[in-house]
Amino acid sequence: MTTFFPMNAGDSPYSYSKNYLLQKEVLDSAKEMVRDAIIRKLEIKNILSSSNMFRITELGCSIGPNTFSAMQHVVEVVKEKYKNNTPEYQIFFNDHVTNDFNTLFLLLPIDRSYYVYGVPGLFHGRLFPSRSIHFAHCSSVIDWLSKCPEESLDEKSPTWNKGLIHYEGASNIKMVNAYVAQFEKDMEMFFNARVREIVPGGMIVLISPQSTERLAKFFGSSLMDLVNEGKFDESLVDSFNVPTYFPSPKDMTRVVDKNGCFSIERIDLTYPKSKLLDEADAKTLMIKFKGCFRRNFRQLFWK
Repeated sequence: MTTFFPMNAGDSPYSYSKNYLLQKEVLDSAKEMVRDAIIRKLEIKNILSSSNMFRITELGCSIGPNTFSAMQHVVEVVKEKYKNNTPEYQIFFNDHVTNDFNTLFLLLPIDRSYYVYGVPGLFHGRLFPSRSIHFAHCSSVIDWLSKCPEESLDEKSPTWNKGLIHYEGASNIKMVNAYVAQFEKDMEMFFNARVREIVPGGMIVLISPQSTERLAKFFGSSLMDLVNEGKFDESLVDSFNVPTYFPSPKDMTRVVDKNGCFSIERIDLTYPKSKLLDEADAKTLMIKFKGCFRRNFRQLFWK
């Protein structure tokens, strides 16, 4: 069963639209690499149809301003490369059906130079007609699994993730491997869908964040403190796992090669120093956590 973890909706202090800076660090650190890839590798004249319409999709757009920054950057680089011969642009913002698209569209830049569409649905499956997309962009999203490994929540399984909410920091290698296997299944579905949707010669940019082990350990230990204080039963912690896996370059190379539908033109590993994680206090970390998980967290622990 697919797990839905949409970002916290609206524009309250705990909404994702007010707590997006961690993902912004990841996005900004990759912008120069995205620019270089477009300038050197994307031959737009060879992939455009007679309509002269360049179609871009932002997969996993959420609701914060990061998605608009990313799309504006792509459009500006394409314009820079082709100067006066640039096409018109259609941008398809995609996310879960439960994503807060109303807030997303309320935040649309007034001076945008592209046409806008919303596409609800999981990007692990098909979203667009065959050979209709020229450029796909996906930042801080592929690390989200379609679901947690089922065996990690089964107390009878050797991969049971007892007392933890994530694979990071765990000593159970079988449980870690279960996360790896789920990631590989999801990416196989992802690539099989995109190969039908992206035109020959098109491009996918995948940006994955660095490991957030500090966040996982902090929230996991905080939950266990609440258990020890009698706030709720430990079984609730055991039934809650964060469905994320942070792939290494080796992981990405393996899933791309196994699928065989795409080639890797460039893969880089960067280490941007995150002040938001390295220097944040407990209160700040909790606010960031609520921006991503508050809806699901409340449903599970405070029904």
